[in-house]
Amino acid sequence: MTLPLNTILHGDVTERLNSLPENSVDLIFADPPYNLQLEKDLWRPNMTKVDAVDDEWDQFSSFEQYDLFTKAWLTAARRVLKETGTIWVIGSYHNIYRVGTILQDLDYWILNDVLWIKTNPMPNFRGVRFANAHETLLWAQKRKGAKYTFNHFAMKGLNGDKQMRSDWVLPTCTGKERIRTNGVKAHATQKPEALLYRVISSSSKPGDVVLDIFFGSGTTGAVAKKLHRNWIGIERDEGYIEVAQARIDAIDVSEYREDVFLAGVRSTEARIPFGSLLTNGSLSPGERLWFGERSDIHATILANGHVQCGEMVGSIHKVGKALKNAPCNGWEYWYYEENGERKKIDELRKRIRKEMVKELE
Repeated sequence: MTLPLNTILHGDVTERLNSLPENSVDLIFADPPYNLQLEKDLWRPNMTKVDAVDDEWDQFSSFEQYDLFTKAWLTAARRVLKETGTIWVIGSYHNIYRVGTILQDLDYWILNDVLWIKTNPMPNFRGVRFANAHETLLWAQKRKGAKYTFNHFAMKGLNGDKQMRSDWVLPTCTGKERIRTNGVKAHATQKPEALLYRVISSSSKPGDVVLDIFFGSGTTGAVAKKLHRNWIGIERDEGYIEVAQARIDAIDVSEYREDVFLAGVRSTEARIPFGSLLTNGSLSPGERLWFGERSDIHATILANGHVQCGEMVGSIHKVGKALKNAPCNGWEYWYYEENGERKKIDELRKRIRKEMVKELE
């Protein structure tokens, strides 16, 4: 089964998750119902009604019902997450502790809790509690000890070249960013793009699959598209789907350069330039590379580590981008021949890394 990339799936979250292939998604973002348990209308001191979250999807008859719902979607999410994948779940004090317990009960391993500190929180109009000025994000990996993506340098770049902390001071979604339909909020809990920018930039790479299982107004899909990630959304409300699809369709990234997406995305492993395959004898100048396992398109390796395909000359990434007409990680697209069989050149890079590890041991 192939993944329905860059598509919004309509339906129940657990059923839709169970329809996706196992171990197929790199990153999941979940903004589930918070179970706010609002029983009365909220009023400001000037007697105007607060536009609170009173939607049907946020209403559960008991904590037990909410826990069963949470366990079902977290179990289904774990099945589709790759062994190296991670999940982010956001919530408030109403639900996040229950979600955290269930995450751990299902053998997820929590990597961080991050506080989204709101610069413009809603006041507590009755003056009987502290103003709720933050929400909590839990970041967890599927399996303790597995390799996972964390783009430390990208996060430093977004934080004045200082290590990113776990307290993120960001405004809520207001002004032009807030989507409205006929003057009314299109979604009661629309998250700001700045929040998803950090989530996606920190824990995925260009080309990865980012799945948002409570898609809502499509913030995750919009940011994923801007950051050149593939995305999938799951949403049961057709009205939200219409809003999200229009929002994402309006984004044009055709003019972005490849290095725009790759900036700050560095592997924790040693960087191996393509030229290293020549200097260590894995490949030779004049040898052919094939653009695909069964493609007839080929390029000739030049002595300076570039490749030539027809009139095009450049790096494996640059020439691949021209052939693909889209950003291209050349390590994944170019093949060499060994004993009559085509293999990705990334296999040669992995061999070099193994040798480097042996030398360090």
